[in-house]
Amino acid sequence: MLSKFLKEVVVILVGKQSEPIADLLDSKKHVNEFLIAKKLGLTINQTRNILYKIADQGLVSSVRKKDKRKGWYTYFWKLENLKALEFLKDILIKKIENLSNQIRSRETKVFYVCKNCHVEYNEENALLHDFTCPECGEVFIKSDNAKILKDLKKEDEKLKKELAIIDEELGKEKEVVEKKRIKEKDKFEKEKKDKRKKALLKLKKLRKKTEKKPVKKIRKKAKKKHSKKIKKKNKKRR
Repeated sequence: MLSKFLKEVVVILVGKQSEPIADLLDSKKHVNEFLIAKKLGLTINQTRNILYKIADQGLVSSVRKKDKRKGWYTYFWKLENLKALEFLKDILIKKIENLSNQIRSRETKVFYVCKNCHVEYNEENALLHDFTCPECGEVFIKSDNAKILKDLKKEDEKLKKELAIIDEELGKEKEVVEKKRIKEKDKFEKEKKDKRKKALLKLKKLRKKTEKKPVKKIRKKAKKKHSKKIKKKNKKRR
């Protein structure tokens, strides 16, 4: 289901011919752009143009790596599922709003159509043309609002179901992102804690060294003084 929605996003942004790129892009790891170009049967410049258009909406991210042997840079691309779904959701909401306006208009207004030219006019414009087609001179007939309304409502229902599924997918993706964020935070905190522990151990060792050195000297001096005193006492006895 997620793959279907991502393909819809690609088609909206770069056209039907670029739809297969949604299958090649990964949301977990970055994919080499030369590999994408090869699988699509396109040149690297054509592939980059497609990816740049998608990137303009923030739906893909990239990292670049330098080829040490050749000296040029290669881009690796990754799909941003959450942003792609949010982008599609915004488009669907606008479509649903537009359909709602059309349904409201059909339910409250009368429309006229030229059966020869298949051009429709609202009541105001039909009146301006004396209910006669300016192209062929045919008299307008009333549009069948019932049939049009039925089709509009059917499309509205379909889009609302799709929106509900997207909301569900968004919920799943947000959970994944949140878990990843918590994992990275825990990892950072652990690394921070480990560094602090190492620093404290290093400090303790340093303190022990500085504390031991003067004690040894004092002991040595004390031993020397003590031995001198003994020697003096021995001399006096003699």
